[in-house]
Amino acid sequence: MSDDEVIEENEVVEATPIAGIGTLVFGKYDAAEVVCRDPGLAPYINLTTVGIPHTGGRHANAWFGKSRLSVVERFTNKLMRTGKYTGKKQGALKAFEAALDSIANRSGDNPLQTFVDAICHAAPMEEITRIKFGAVSQPKAVDSSPSRRLDVALANLAKGAQQGTSKSKRTLTQCIINEITKASSGDVTSFAVAKKEEVQRIAASAR
Repeated sequence: MSDDEVIEENEVVEATPIAGIGTLVFGKYDAAEVVCRDPGLAPYINLTTVGIPHTGGRHANAWFGKSRLSVVERFTNKLMRTGKYTGKKQGALKAFEAALDSIANRSGDNPLQTFVDAICHAAPMEEITRIKFGAVSQPKAVDSSPSRRLDVALANLAKGAQQGTSKSKRTLTQCIINEITKASSGDVTSFAVAKKEEVQRIAASAR
């Protein structure tokens, strides 16, 4: 066997495998590379996406059905919860995709990793509930479940991005970039991280 034949055989063996269905978000970003540094949230963060992240609410009535939804879709759904983006899912998806593109161009890293890091930093560990003793109710600190932590983190990230466009010339895309980038580094100037710190501070005083 000649040296040329050996090289050709090695090239075939080392060929890069094609990514399977459901691993590329928006057809660009590989979700298989993403690592969740929060072991509590890891089982609940779903990045599996086939085509456009739009399920039409098929899991809405299922018990814990939202855990089967991609966090990309859940985030865009929360972006159009209230205000001028209500019902504009295509617009919310395009704004989020453009934000991921911009983050990828700036950092050179997978923007889904930045998004997951932002979720981890924005998810509160404990919250407040009220317990009533007769006619007196007092606040009590309680641990948050992982599913609840993910819900609150996505809601606060979306709300922070949405509020950034109010009385401002900044677009939704720019506000999403700003909110996710700050939250991914744990910056308290991020709306979501500030809300998490506030809730945990109040909970600590009510233990």
